[in-house]
Amino acid sequence: MPLKVCPNCPYYQLDNSLCISGLNVVAKRFAKEGNIKNFSNRARGFFCANNLYIAGFILPIIALIPALVINFSYIVLAILLVMVGLLAFRFFVLFPKVACGHCRAKNICPNAKAMGLNDK
Repeated sequence: MPLKVCPNCPYYQLDNSLCISGLNVVAKRFAKEGNIKNFSNRARGFFCANNLYIAGFILPIIALIPALVINFSYIVLAILLVMVGLLAFRFFVLFPKVACGHCRAKNICPNAKAMGLNDK
């Protein structure tokens, strides 16, 4: 994210700014400034940054399912349920109410558009 998405984000160009993830500070140290018009490209293509980001959350959950089938354990089941709960909390509470709702890039962000937050 700091190398592909953040250089094109509005937070990268603002002085003393901090986005919800804080990755714009990291991006300023390692990547040169991009074009803000390319920010929406984060959701284009099969291996785009959005899909890779989501895969990082979904794949561990999917990997636990065969572990439960092969050798059932209440601890692994609890871990699976906690991971699913945290993922749901992230998408249904944290993003719409905390992160995306107050973000300065929500008018051009494909994630905010998908959640219907870009017009608010």
